[in-house]
Amino acid sequence: MELDAISIRSRFPALSRTLDGRPVIWADGPGGTQVPESVIDAMSGYLRRGGSNHGGFFEASRDSDEVHREARSALADFLGASSHNEIAFGQNMTSLTFAVSRALARTWDSSSEVVATRLDHDANVTPWVMAAADSGATVRKVDVDPSNASLDMDSMESAIGPNTRLVAVTAASNASGSLVDVRRVVEMAHAVGAIAYVDAVHLAPHRTIDVAALDCDFLVVSAYKFFGPHTGVLYGKYDRLDQFDAYKVRPAPELPPGKWETGTQSFESFAGLIATIEYWAELGEQVSPTGIALTRRDRLVAATTATSGYERGLARRFLDGVADLPRVEVYGITEGDLTDRTPTFALAVAGTHPDEVAANLGAQGIFVWSGNYYAVEIMEALGRADSGGLVRIGFVHYNTAAEVDRILEALAAL
Repeated sequence: MELDAISIRSRFPALSRTLDGRPVIWADGPGGTQVPESVIDAMSGYLRRGGSNHGGFFEASRDSDEVHREARSALADFLGASSHNEIAFGQNMTSLTFAVSRALARTWDSSSEVVATRLDHDANVTPWVMAAADSGATVRKVDVDPSNASLDMDSMESAIGPNTRLVAVTAASNASGSLVDVRRVVEMAHAVGAIAYVDAVHLAPHRTIDVAALDCDFLVVSAYKFFGPHTGVLYGKYDRLDQFDAYKVRPAPELPPGKWETGTQSFESFAGLIATIEYWAELGEQVSPTGIALTRRDRLVAATTATSGYERGLARRFLDGVADLPRVEVYGITEGDLTDRTPTFALAVAGTHPDEVAANLGAQGIFVWSGNYYAVEIMEALGRADSGGLVRIGFVHYNTAAEVDRILEALAAL
């Protein structure tokens, strides 16, 4: 079954927002998505009932314990983890990555090498650069292919060597939308005994994530990028979570995943996370053949399979329209069936600063980003770092073909 866009949009209160009497277009999904009403209700419901810290001998505390466990279980299903004990939570992906990088760096020395890429969001670059500096390790950077704003896999192969201890790689560029062959990178890392750390933040709303199939050691996502609350999620193979010493206070749990969660967690966000995964699961049930019994993981896979197909249609519509605008240049993959990219586009309008483009569209109720969006090194690789970066337009499954057309009309008017 196909997605019912009208039904989907009705579940997101923010999509009814208007500006000067016209519906706004949320084309800023790569920077953060809107949430369904059910997520809002779940979070407010937890707070309305009253919450307490976990680990106590009374009902409200046991409620927090339960919402914590269920959130881990839900995210384990979403990511394809074998156990909820492989899921830990934090403030955001950046904070989690700084924590893990600091812990891993304790095992490095001056002979160690760390591999990062110029395609990544800086949250998967600077934490490793700083950790390497603390330990005396060497950092090797993997290049971007400027012809299609994708990762240069030959450069990746050259960067990994016998002294490599960690390879940090994105699953999808938050700037150009280009996907990375993560499984191949993981295999390269493991071939030399290195750890593979994957930033899947931008991939999560657009594709199924299967950590077991990827065989990565760690993977991070941020729930607010896939229609949930502002909470970071860390997957780690249990043996890896157990292997390293986390920086934590003394009364904190000694075993994973608890030892990786610092301070009091946001239990209301956990309630929202559970509702987020249920939203995805319900969507998967709607698009699956009637009468087939499905696990939650099956429903989640069905949902992301359906949404990625729908989004490819939006992406092709946008690219075909942009092709008729001679002053607009798109950086990234524009040909083929678009299975190797997300519907996120970095573009320039000749003669117009990216901030001016974003402001012009924003005044019309079309919300987009401009600048580098923390994808610092890809902007340098594309020669855009000194000219204000690029304009980023991104779609998710609550966007429509009519919205794509309206954006194209606005770009044409520039």
